[in-house]
Amino acid sequence: MSRAKSTTPAKKSAAEREDAVWRALSDRTRRALLDELASEAKTTGALVDAFPHLSRTAVMKHLGVLEDAALITVRRDGRMRWNQLNTAPIQEIADRWVDPLIRPQAKRLNRLKRHVEGSMATSDKATKKPKKSPRGKKREGGER
Repeated sequence: MSRAKSTTPAKKSAAEREDAVWRALSDRTRRALLDELASEAKTTGALVDAFPHLSRTAVMKHLGVLEDAALITVRRDGRMRWNQLNTAPIQEIADRWVDPLIRPQAKRLNRLKRHVEGSMATSDKATKKPKKSPRGKKREGGER
């Protein structure tokens, strides 16, 4: 019979959780581990196989940092340790830092776009010559 157990990080303040996420995301190898987990949960053994240049101990240390930051959840099933991506902390970072910084810039760019498009439409109307009807067109080289 298999026994499933889930581990969760200890309670931390919001600032401590945010610091742990930034610290975890600052490392290229940990970001690569998260990329590997983006499609599906994987065992630690599968992750070790996916990173042959790293020792099992190094992978475990990186997974520990990711777990501490709550970027992955770990489920033990017998001897198997399943690692799964948890996107909630990344979304919290985006909500706190990315969205507020991007939103004003995006609004300014949208206003600029509307202004430029409006200016172009006005400019097009002002520079268009009235079309002559085909009957009233003069032939080149004068009349015959």
